[in-house]
Amino acid sequence: MKPPPPGWPRISPSLFYEDAPAAIDWLCRVFGFEVRLKVEGNPGVIEHSELEMPDGLIMVSTASRAKSEAHGLSVSPKSIGGRTTQSLCVHLDDVDAHHARVKAAGAKIFRPLETTDYGEEYFTDRGYGVYDLEGQQWYFVQRLRTPAPRAR
Repeated sequence: MKPPPPGWPRISPSLFYEDAPAAIDWLCRVFGFEVRLKVEGNPGVIEHSELEMPDGLIMVSTASRAKSEAHGLSVSPKSIGGRTTQSLCVHLDDVDAHHARVKAAGAKIFRPLETTDYGEEYFTDRGYGVYDLEGQQWYFVQRLRTPAPRAR
């Protein structure tokens, strides 16, 4: 398998927002992303952007404004009553500090910060779930324990 292009993870989700400029600012201020690229079209329209976090990248665009037919039906959860078809999971080094930052910013946390042990054969994570400003679902987790390698 060939590696992805330099600076790109193998999978990069693309998220759509009614107010993509506000979403980009919010995602950076509250969740800690950094803007790598922002392509603006008409006033208030983001044609394409790339936001990064260590080992991760998301793309953010204005909903239903993308020029391709495939993206022509894109919507924000905000525009469809908060329904979603996906959630994002981000692994962090210090989920408690991130949770404190997000909570202080007033974000809507839908799953409280907790430690979940999935059993000796699996793993233990600490994490929480939060909605962003237009209702995308995010899970932020920190791996506390990984299972011992299985004997072959």
